[in-house]
Amino acid sequence: MKTTKQLLGARIKDLRKSKGFSQAEFSEKLEIATNFLSRIEVGVNYPSLDTIERMSEVLEVEIKDLFEFAYLQEGNSEVINIEKLLKDAGEEKRRLAYKIIRSLVR
Repeated sequence: MKTTKQLLGARIKDLRKSKGFSQAEFSEKLEIATNFLSRIEVGVNYPSLDTIERMSEVLEVEIKDLFEFAYLQEGNSEVINIEKLLKDAGEEKRRLAYKIIRSLVR
């Protein structure tokens, strides 16, 4: 099972990549060393609160979004995660999600 450090690091890496930043570009924007960012992303080090705040600003996400890594946990049921996401969605979004999922599994 992955540790919280590893899950946080993997989430940060996913978000960084989704924004198209290399480690060097992202670490420069955060004003931290690239090797320190690397250690955060592999789960060796925790970022400080100041670094977490800068990460959320640079990645244009809320701080809480950095800690949404349930989907990364081993053995976590995707169906349960989908149900949680759809629980808070409106009727129109649930219908759209159903159509998308139906087309994927056919």
